[in-house]
Formats: sequence, C-alpha cells, structure tokens
Amino acid sequence: MKKSPKVIIVGGVAGGASCAARLRRLDEQACITVYDRGPFVSFANCGLPYHVGEVIPNEASLLLASPQLFHDRFRIGVLVHHEVTAIHGDSKTVTVKNLLTGESFEDSYDVLVLSPGAAPIKPDLPGLDLPGVFTVRSIPDTREIRGWLAKTKAKHAVVAGGGFIGLEMAENLRHLGLEVTLVQNGPQVMISMDAEMVVPLQEHLQKNGIQLRLNTALTGVTQQGSKLLVNGLIETDLVILGLGVRPETTLAKAAGLTLGKRGGIAVDSQMHTSDPAIFAIGDAVEVHDIITDTDILLALAGPANRQGRIAADVIAGRDSTFRGVQGAAICGLFDLAVAQTGATEKSLQRAGIADYEKVYLHPKHHVGYYPGAQTLHLKLLFSKPDGRILGMQAVGTTDVARKIDVISALIQKGGTVFDLEEVELCYAPQFGAAKDALNYAGFIAANHLRGDLPLSHWKMLPADAFLLDVRDEDEFAEGHANGAVNIPLPQLRDRFAELPENKALHVYCGVGQRAYYAVRLLLQHGFDARDISGGWITAEMVAASKLVT
Repeated sequence: MKKSPKVIIVGGVAGGASCAARLRRLDEQACITVYDRGPFVSFANCGLPYHVGEVIPNEASLLLASPQLFHDRFRIGVLVHHEVTAIHGDSKTVTVKNLLTGESFEDSYDVLVLSPGAAPIKPDLPGLDLPGVFTVRSIPDTREIRGWLAKTKAKHAVVAGGGFIGLEMAENLRHLGLEVTLVQNGPQVMISMDAEMVVPLQEHLQKNGIQLRLNTALTGVTQQGSKLLVNGLIETDLVILGLGVRPETTLAKAAGLTLGKRGGIAVDSQMHTSDPAIFAIGDAVEVHDIITDTDILLALAGPANRQGRIAADVIAGRDSTFRGVQGAAICGLFDLAVAQTGATEKSLQRAGIADYEKVYLHPKHHVGYYPGAQTLHLKLLFSKPDGRILGMQAVGTTDVARKIDVISALIQKGGTVFDLEEVELCYAPQFGAAKDALNYAGFIAANHLRGDLPLSHWKMLPADAFLLDVRDEDEFAEGHANGAVNIPLPQLRDRFAELPENKALHVYCGVGQRAYYAVRLLLQHGFDARDISGGWITAEMVAASKLVT
C-alpha cells in the first residue's frame, strides 16, 4: 500500500482550504498542515466590500472555517499568523516564521502546495501610504476601512480602479451615503468586457451618484489638513485602491520555480509546478484559456476551488486534470448586473482569432405582456463557419446570471449556435418566453451562417454605406443615423424605387426584428441587403463608447 504523504499547504482561503479538505476526504492517513500568514485561514473575500457597506453587517458571516474546525472535523493542522518565508526544494523543507513571536523553524514535506493568492496592486506613487488610503484584500483591511469611516465621519471617497473590487467598493460606499468619485486609467470600467457593452453600466453608475472620471490615471495622494487630495485636484476623506491584483510569486521565484509569460506560476494540467513535488493553485498561477488557447491570469474563486480539488486528487493518486478556464464572471451594481463568459471581441482580437462573428440583441427578460419586463443587452460571439459558441456578455437588471450560466455550460460542452436554437429552457410568463432570448440569439446567428441573414455592424460600416431605417416615422424623428433613409417596414414593398439597385443596403430598426423582416424581403426581391446587428440601441451604445476612447 502506498504510504500517505506529508503535505504542507501554503495559504488558505479558496484554493488552499479546498485542497486541504478534499485531500482529507480522499486520504485519512495523510499528514496535512496549512500555514497562513493572516489571522484567518478561510474567509469569503468576495464579501468584503459588502461588509464595508453593511449589507453583510456581521464580520463573523465572512468566516467560513476556523483552525479549530479544520482540526475537529478533518484533523488538519492549521497555523495562522505563520508565514512560509523560504522553500528548500533539495531537502524538501520550508522555513516558517511565527509572526506573533518572531520565531522561525523548519518543517519538512513530501508534497508542497502553494496557494499564496494575489496581492492588490499598489504602484510606486506618492502618498499611497498615507492614513486613509486603503486596499481591500482581507478582513483586517475591512476593519481598518470601517474604523476610518467611523472616526472621520467621512463624506466623500475616491475609488481608483473600475474592476470588480473598485466598482463594488464604490457601490457600497454609496450605500453608506458617501459621495464617490471613481477614477479609471482607461476609457471604460470593467475593462475585461467590450467597450460598448459597459455603456449601460457606466450610465447606471452615474445615475446612482458615482462620478466617473475615465481616462484618468491615479498620479498620487497628498495630505491637505484633515483631507486627502487625489491627483492634486480631488479633495476626499479616503481613497480605495482597486487597481487590480498581481500574483504572489515571491516564494516561487526564490525557490527557482518556473514562471509563465504573464508573471504567474507556471503549472501543468494537474497543477504541478516545474518541481514535481510542488503544486500551485489559485490566483498565483497562470491558467489556460480554452477559447483563445492562451495562458492568462484569472483571479476568480471558482477556478481556485477547482484547482484545489484537482491538486488534492493528484496527490491522492487520482488521474484528475484541470480543463482550463473560460472566465465566467458577474458583478452586481445597485440593481444592475454585468456578466460574461468565454471570449470577448477584444480577447479574440488579441489572440489573433479572426474567423468569428457577433450578434447583438436587446430582448425583454420575460414576455412583454407580463408586468415588469426589463431589457437585457446581449452580445454573442461565435466561430465561422461551424457556429461554435465563443462567448457572451450580458447587462441588465434581472436574469443576467441565468443567461450567462446557460451559455457557459454550452461552451464547456462545445455547443454551437445551432444547439442554442434548440436549447429547451423553463418558460412561464414571469420567467421568460416560449422562445427565450437565448433561442433568439441562436436563431439570429444560425440564420447568418445559413446565408439567410447577412450581417453588418455599426463599427465596420463603409464610409459611403446606404443606411435604411425601417422604423416608424416618429421613432426616426427621435434619433437616427446620419444620412439614413427612412422607409417604415409596412411601406417597404411599395417604395422599392427609392432604393439603389447596385449598392449594399445596410438595414436597421430599433433592436433588429423589423430589420430582419426587411432584409428577408429585400433579398428575395434581388437587393443586396444586410442587417445591422442590434439596431438603433446598439448604435447608441457604440456611439457612447466612442465618446470616451
């Protein structure tokens, strides 16, 4: 019988704690020790902004498992306030420092698992160590922020960075009644998404009192009496740094482990590092994007948990592999949600992938006749000519997670837009439609691939494009594309003489349905007609995104 190993795990939270618990379930005899330099081994770091905003009032709600629980339930030794400061691969030992006493000691391992996570980016800029400037990574961070808010009776905050943490902190500070200014070094918040898809989010943030300053880099913070001055211009009471994270690789680098091109720890599909006795998991590692076939950094709890399980399986002798990631993620801001899975258009372009197409649609989340129907903004990306689903982005006030989860599952199974036509989803008037919005996304994409619906896009129109607006006259009067000719759909058959016969007609309506009818009609009468995907709503989103680029 194979001898059970002595396993040391460096770091807890999502990856390390999952690995430890899974390994015990697989191997009752393994000696498992977890070292964590913080005061908590397992806590919900995704809930930290909501504790600051008092949405989660009790700090104890964030604590998922204590050292005592690990001992009592799993007989796993957990030592908090203990930092592993060095790895000695030749002797299979680590140096551990007790941060409370300053004492250091050596411990040996058969297998070492690194789960150090990622650290908030804190650039070398003046004033970022001043009192009142905070990062958000741990429960002690939230204690400091809450204490500062209470002590200073803060009225205004600056949040630097428009990613998940920055946006969630901005929202929660608004919940507390603070005025909030968000500065973003770039033309959009949520930079992982395509620019036009975050336009509804940016408008929603401003509607809820967040002052956005896009294309504004953080240059420094100075003290001005009892206030802080950001970039020499914005007077505030506190500053939250939400500038992203970078993988914690200090230990790995010092131990001579191979790092990837993006700066994370390089691992294989079983989470081995370049040292076969050392595994690495979580935010510190580079993972493989299954859509773009590239290695990326992805700081998400779901993949970290799965990696912890995979490492435990392999340590226990099972032939498990990590399949890679597709980046499914969601962020809720006030009553709006933005979500994505798979590739975005910008990630496809970065990867040099050109054989793709996209469709936009803006359906109601359930049937229009049932009260409360809300608009969803969807962007579906798929490959040509096979129709394999590459990714989706969604923005809306309801049902966003369900739409993205369905697409995420289809991507994992290699699903196509033809599958999306056929996917069978729950229907009742208050939940959806007999033909769900996702079915419609499949219909549009599949119609295009079959040749029934030539597509064009607002960003790619020729300079001399003939634009045909088939909305009603009153809609046209409220706003339309420059140079567009308005022929409402019911009049189209009687007004063919007004259309050029030797030029492509780029047709649009409000969201796309009437334009589809018009294109089918025109094609069958010999015209070269294309549907501008997503209609006038998409035009407005694209135009708004260009205003800040």
